[in-house]
This record gives sequence, structure tokens and C-alpha cells, in this order.
Amino acid sequence: MSPTAERPRVGVVMAGLMLVMLLASLDQTIVSTALPTIVEELGGLEHLSWVVTSYLLAVTVVTPLYGKLGDLFGRKLVLQAALVLFLVGSVLCGLAQGMTELIAFRAIQGLGGGGLMVSAQAAIGDVVAPAQRGKYSGLFGAVFGVSSVAGPLIGGFFTTHISWRFIFYVNLPLGVLALAVLAVTLPDPGERVKRAIDWAGTLTLALGLSAIILMTTLGGTSYDWGSPVIVGMGVFGVASLVAFAFVERRAAEPILPPALFGNRVFVVCSAVGLIVGFGLFGALTYLPLFQQVVRGLSPTASGLQLLPVMGGLLVSSIASGQIITRTGRYKAFPIAGTAVAALGMYLLSSLDENTSSGVAALHMLVLGLGLGMVMQVLVLATQNAVPYQLLGVATSGATLFRSIGGSLGTAVLGAIFTNKLTSELPSGAAPGTPGYVPAFTDALDLVFLVATGVLVLAFLLTWMIREQPLRQTVETSAGLGESLGAPVDTDSLREVTRGLTRLVGRERTLVFLADTTRRAGVDLEPGPAWLLLVLGRPEPPSLDEIRARGVPPERLDAALAALREQGALAQDGGTELTDTGCTLRERLVAARTDGLRTLVADWEPDEQNPELDPLIARLAQELEQPTPTA
Repeated sequence: MSPTAERPRVGVVMAGLMLVMLLASLDQTIVSTALPTIVEELGGLEHLSWVVTSYLLAVTVVTPLYGKLGDLFGRKLVLQAALVLFLVGSVLCGLAQGMTELIAFRAIQGLGGGGLMVSAQAAIGDVVAPAQRGKYSGLFGAVFGVSSVAGPLIGGFFTTHISWRFIFYVNLPLGVLALAVLAVTLPDPGERVKRAIDWAGTLTLALGLSAIILMTTLGGTSYDWGSPVIVGMGVFGVASLVAFAFVERRAAEPILPPALFGNRVFVVCSAVGLIVGFGLFGALTYLPLFQQVVRGLSPTASGLQLLPVMGGLLVSSIASGQIITRTGRYKAFPIAGTAVAALGMYLLSSLDENTSSGVAALHMLVLGLGLGMVMQVLVLATQNAVPYQLLGVATSGATLFRSIGGSLGTAVLGAIFTNKLTSELPSGAAPGTPGYVPAFTDALDLVFLVATGVLVLAFLLTWMIREQPLRQTVETSAGLGESLGAPVDTDSLREVTRGLTRLVGRERTLVFLADTTRRAGVDLEPGPAWLLLVLGRPEPPSLDEIRARGVPPERLDAALAALREQGALAQDGGTELTDTGCTLRERLVAARTDGLRTLVADWEPDEQNPELDPLIARLAQELEQPTPTA
């Protein structure tokens, strides 16, 4: 099949995969603006945070599993199973008649949602050539980022104009469409990789986190802090996490290899990531409550009020990434970011019913600007500090701790909110009464003050991050997904592949091609060199297909003339390579291999990483540079 004929199918598959990513990422934030209405109908204000926590916790614990299940049973089957589970959970959430039911069904939804994110990202490798994976990974990150911003708006719209239940029902038509598209178009390569799944590690981690989060949620509200139930949960949670540490030492493929904790940069970045996730998801959960209960805004309007947080986060994330790319320096950003985020969180603690919309928006913008300078840099610093063999698990681990922080933050801040509200609320006060709003405001102010203290701790920890010269294959311009903490399950080879394809991406095409021709000793400009590489493929595109890519006709004609002048193409007007052309192309491929090898030279010697050799050889043959502009 020609490249042009194949392109529409790839486009349809990628559209289906991005729809899957959209569904899973929307449900992380779509409920935040609906929470007051849900509590009003179902009751259970003291357990409100668990509507968010149960989903985040389920996503967190299953993320490491799905990647390995995809290797064992095929990503298509695993992705379809995760999608079905997610849709079943969505239906059940929409039908929930009580808060306990909704929390349980959100957990079911999260068990599927974690698989959607991870499996959709991994499936890119089954569909897209190596050279294009960086572009599509960036698109997936953009989908995650945009949906995180749009989630509160969509949730508010449905809650205001239809029903909060439609924030779950809307998944059904989109999910069924994605299921049908992927069933028809997503290939199943048939290759299976034997992987050792860390079932024991997953179970002990899930039990430990669940017990500790339950303890913080129920303590002081449903049970006294000194009651046997709460103490027992605490002991069980700590024991489970200790067991997790022992299990990881014996696991063939552990979720978090013990060797990672011997790396100071990983430990510090993971701790900061956990704290930042704590602050971000805590703020996103409770800011809509303030807007609706204290200021009397509709769910839709409260969703709009969150835009300064998300907009500030995205702007500072992109800007800091660009600066890091140009300077190679990154330590200053998490230090400045945590300081600014702590200031923003402190400013939020001053909000009350008299605060104007402009002042509230400014405070939220400060918080977002601070968080955006931190989140992507933590992954970058981690990748830059670990050996190649640990690159994949270190990347997954960094995002895992951030997800754990989100789960803990939502639950812990929820417990603080509930306890403070209970103690401050006058007897008999109900929502809408004069005594309710001051108590509600005081409880929210305490939530933001505690979050401020946590971010100050993160600020102190960021000074311990050791800055090292950036490796060339470490991605220094993170997408929106990385900035917002999209769950990741990856391996070292996949991360290096992404780094290589981004390094020779559009903005560096001419430089890389010029370096290739120089290394090869071939007297060709980048344009003719690119065309020679393209025409020498086993199934080369036609000239019409090349023009369809947007190559200006005059430049294509000039490149053809240059190749004929060199004797690389037949003089009869065809595009078949001559013996001279084949020789020149072989020299270019060899030079390109050498060029790619230099980009991974700052990892360990090749003999320690034998899997890099076939990767480099394959990329040298397959790498399809974006059409050069000169």
C-alpha cells in the first residue's frame, strides 16, 4: 500500500485513539463543578472528596499494569477491554442513587480509565512510523491538556442545563464510536512480549494507599481519630506499604525498582511531584465549591472561573520548556515555580464572599503560573539523572508519584475541610442560611492554608535537585499532557525513540540533513539529499504524492535537477536511482546512522545497551524527515 493510501487509515486510527484519551482525561476534572449539585441530591458532604479520589486512585494503581498486559495479550484487546470497563463504570455512575454507590462506581470507571490512557499512548507504536511518533505523542499531550481545562466547563454546562448525570452518560456515544472505529481500524501486530507482571506490588501499593486515604477521610468525622477502626486502618496502610517495599526487592519487573531510590534526583523530584499533585488536584476540587456555595455562581460559571488556573499552568509550562531548550538550565524553574505556587495558594486562602471576580482570577492565575513551571521539569530532571536501563521506570515512577499526590491531596484536604466545617457550622445551619457561608468560607480558607504549607515544603525540597548537563535525547519541551501529569507507562527504548524523533523534528530538519551530507562527504544541499533518501525507499512515493505533502513544485524540480546532475537519477525523467544514486544514498544512510548514534552518546557505552543498535539502524532507514524548507 502506498504511503498516501495508508495515511487516511492512520488518521482514522489516531482519531479513535485520541477520542479514547479524551474520554479518560475528561473524567479526571469533569466532576469538580458538579460536586455541589451531586451533594445536594445524594447527600454525603463529608465524603465529597472521594468522588474524585476514587477515580484518581484507581487510575494510579492500574497504570503500571496495563502496559504489561498489552505486551502479553495485545494492545488492541486490552484497550477494548479497558474501554468497555470504563463505559460500564460511566453508566453505573449515571445511575447512582447514593454517594457510596457513586464512589464505588467511580472506582470502576477509573480502573478502565487508567488503561485507556496508557494503552492509547502505547498503541501509537503499532500504527505510526518512528519519525511521526513524536508528533502524535505531542497531539495526545495536547488532548490531555485541553480536556483537563475543558472538563470543568463541560461538567458545569451539563449540570446547569441538563443534569449532573449526563457528565457520565456523555461518555456512552463517544465511547461506542471509539470502540467501533478501533475494532475496524486498529491493527493487532500479533507480536507478544513475555512480561512479568508485578501483581503483588500492585496489590500491596493499592491496599496501602487506600487504607491511608480512608483513614484521613473518615478520621474525625465518621470515627474518632483514636478509634480502633482508624488506628487499624493506619497500621494496615503502613504495613502494606512496608510489604510493598519488600515485594519490589524480589519482583522480576517491579513497579518501582529499589535502585531508583538510590538516585537522589529521583527521590527529590518524586517527593516534589507528589506535593505538587497534592496541591493541584486539591485546588481543582475545592475552587468550584467556593465559586458555587460562597459566591452563588452556577456550575457553568464556576467552570469558567477555573480558566485562570489552567491557562496560567499551560502558558508557564510551554514558556519554561522553550527557555530550557535554549539554555539547557532547568533547576531555577521548580524553585521559582513552587515559590509562586505557594504564594498563589496563600492568596486563595483570603477568598471570601466579598472577593471580586477579578481578584479571584488573579489569585488563581498566580497559582497556575507557579505549577506550570514545576511539573514538566520534574520529569525532565529525573530522565536526565538516571541510567538508560532505568529510564522507562523512572519516567513512569515520576508520574506515578504525582498521581499518588493527587489522590492523597484530594482526600486529605477533603478531610480537613469536612472537620473544619463540622466544627464551625452553627447548630441547624443549612446551605443558603446566613450562618452557613461564613463556616464554609473558613473551612475552605483552612484547606488553602494547609496546601500553602505543603507547597512551601516543596519549595525547600527543590533546592536539593542537582542540575546536570542535559542529555540530547531528554525531551526539553514537554507537551500539555506532561505538564498536567498524564499517567505514563513506558520503557527506556520508547523514551529514547521519542527523544530521537523529536530531536530531528521540523525545527531541526535542515541542520540534521546538512550534518548528514557533511558526514557522508556528499555534495548535495539538504533538499536534494532528503529527496534521494525518500526515493530510495523500498516503496518510494510518486512525485505526485510528494507534491501532495506540500513540497513547492519549483523546489521539487530543483532537487530533481540536482540529483540528475550528480548522476543519482536516470536522465530519462524517471525517479529510479542509478548505481551512483544507490551508492550516494548508502553513504547518506550510514552518515545518518552515525549522526543518530552521536545523539545517544551521552548514555552508557553501546555494549551496555544492545537494544539501541537496532533502534538506530531502523531509524536511519525509516526516519522520514519533515519536508525541508530550503
